Amino acid sequence: MEIDIIDHEPPYRVGIVIGSLSRESINRRLASALQGVAPREFEFFEITYGELPLYNRDLDEDYPQSARDLKVAIQSADAVMFVTPEYNRSIPGPLKNAIDWGSRPYGDNAWDDKPTAVIGASPGKIGTAVAQQTLRSTLSYLNARQMTSPEAYIQVTPGLIEDDGTVTDPEVEEFLRAFMAKFLQYTGRVLTVIPGD
Repeated sequence: MEIDIIDHEPPYRVGIVIGSLSRESINRRLASALQGVAPREFEFFEITYGELPLYNRDLDEDYPQSARDLKVAIQSADAVMFVTPEYNRSIPGPLKNAIDWGSRPYGDNAWDDKPTAVIGASPGKIGTAVAQQTLRSTLSYLNARQMTSPEAYIQVTPGLIEDDGTVTDPEVEEFLRAFMAKFLQYTGRVLTVIPGD
């Protein structure tokens, strides 16, 4: 199999998918913190999906505008970062719905070959570990290119991340900074060998 080499230089546009629709979500604060410690080679925008209807195959022939907008946003991103909570030992339903819309109709999968990172925050000590494994399984099936290391399961205690995204614990801040630096390296490697749209 021949590998295509492309010349894709930063800045890289990173679409952020926040797994919670809540404006008060600790994962929204984590997403803000990640942007604050990210390398300058990243430019961020949020991929929103709150207006999507529930996915129904009957709509494949006449795709809703909100789903078309979602696919355009995914396709416009050089890479995608998922920042998600854990609901009932899985990912939130609206997030799965958005992933499904992005993968359809059959043969038009917007997640295909997209460099991705997965991270999540929870008040609990397992820090979204089960949700992330569920999400990774889905992304694997959709042929998204996942950064598998380092893994990042963040337990958010009161005051750890301020409303503006400032991280108050230096060790956590440094970990998040290293995570984003690794994602930059990974994104560059994937985009070097996989042609863009």
